[in-house]
Amino acid sequence: MMKGILRLLFTSLSLIQLSSSAPAPAGNQVEKRQVVTSVVTEISSILASAATGVASDSAVASSLFHDLVTALEQVAPTATPTSIPQAISIINSATSPSPSQGSFFENVVQLIANDFLPTNLVDSISGIVNDLGLIGPNSEVNVNLRAPANAVYPKKQSTDAPYSLTEAQLRQVIYIPPGFTYGQKPPAILVPGTGNTGYETFSENYIPLLTGVSYADPVWLNIPGQLLGDAQVNAEYVAYAINYISGISSNKNVSVLAWSQGNLDTQWALKYWPSTRNVVSDFVSFSPDFHGTEIAYVICPYFPQLPCDPAVIQQEYNSNFVARLRENGGDSAYVPTTTIYSATDEIVEPQQGTGASAYINDARNVGVSNNELQVVCNGQPAGGVYGHAGTLFNALGYALAVDALTNPGPGEPSRLNLGTVCQEVAAPGLSLTQVLQTTGAIVISAVFLLGYEPKMFNEPALMAYATS
Repeated sequence: MMKGILRLLFTSLSLIQLSSSAPAPAGNQVEKRQVVTSVVTEISSILASAATGVASDSAVASSLFHDLVTALEQVAPTATPTSIPQAISIINSATSPSPSQGSFFENVVQLIANDFLPTNLVDSISGIVNDLGLIGPNSEVNVNLRAPANAVYPKKQSTDAPYSLTEAQLRQVIYIPPGFTYGQKPPAILVPGTGNTGYETFSENYIPLLTGVSYADPVWLNIPGQLLGDAQVNAEYVAYAINYISGISSNKNVSVLAWSQGNLDTQWALKYWPSTRNVVSDFVSFSPDFHGTEIAYVICPYFPQLPCDPAVIQQEYNSNFVARLRENGGDSAYVPTTTIYSATDEIVEPQQGTGASAYINDARNVGVSNNELQVVCNGQPAGGVYGHAGTLFNALGYALAVDALTNPGPGEPSRLNLGTVCQEVAAPGLSLTQVLQTTGAIVISAVFLLGYEPKMFNEPALMAYATS
């Protein structure tokens, strides 16, 4: 099903990109806006048809997902933001103030209509439908021949959990750019969110922001299935990457920067592969859901009447995966941790105060800094309405990340010039296009959420090592 869905989208998205580069007649724009309104109504109707239940009929479910894609492919941009403040305003207006079954996909329609359409999406779909796979910096099959100084597989230390994947499978998802210095500069591992590769999440924010600086040397993970499969397996890639990148970098410590589900996977890796803790200097966490989300239904409508992608089921607030992660101190940091989150996150709830899903404790006294944008920059531009992807371009988030990477322990607001930082709507150095493309990670997620197979009616079972 996935290739069929992506083939449906490929031609229409390619045409959208071509057409959006040239101004359209006013009458045409009015017509496009009418289509947007019609598509939002159609999506609501398609999802409402699932409310009566499809039991375990995967064929009926597949037909519904197919109909959703058909609806999405009708949408074309009606306008393009001309400034970053305008872009942020559009993002806010595109986000439903009252989450409902499938409102995520209605929000995506509005993002596409306002030209938040990432070039990465067409490139990724093109590779898949033409049987080329994901290529270049999106590749899931990279050749990393350098061996670590000491063996990190099958286990680096005896207390590590066993891997279910081969070392070749684990190593090939790591994309090491040509300029990587192998420890001359501190390595930074970028872990993506649900529905994205590492490059799709970070290509327009932390890859350019950290490239060429003295305090970080970025590599990223392109995990198969865009992190939509079993989160326990996704965490294996993170655990291996931490020890491998340290091992090929003269055993230097690494930092991990993660977005969305990438944070859950990293925390799981730190919990069940204890060897990773000694080589991680910082964990910088954007929009984490360490306690899952109470509104998983916005991206997994009518579950369990409709099946859902495994990793999304595991990110439900009371899932077995989240409960097991938080047991026995898993709700506390294992390494210095900086969380950066927004109270207006449209995907993760709750995300406010000490009850936020992003909030992590510090029982081990390793150093934790929990930062809600609207609290640290209360009433100021950087503390405005930012969504799930907005933390990736937010100015406060960037300042805290740099502070964490350049000082012992987590990023601390007390070390920042908040009078300056909080007046910025985006990280210094990021352009309007990069803000649009960063937000487009949500569009990428939507496409692969619909196309991923196999979907499930039940949460994946916990691995044996997590139940003993």
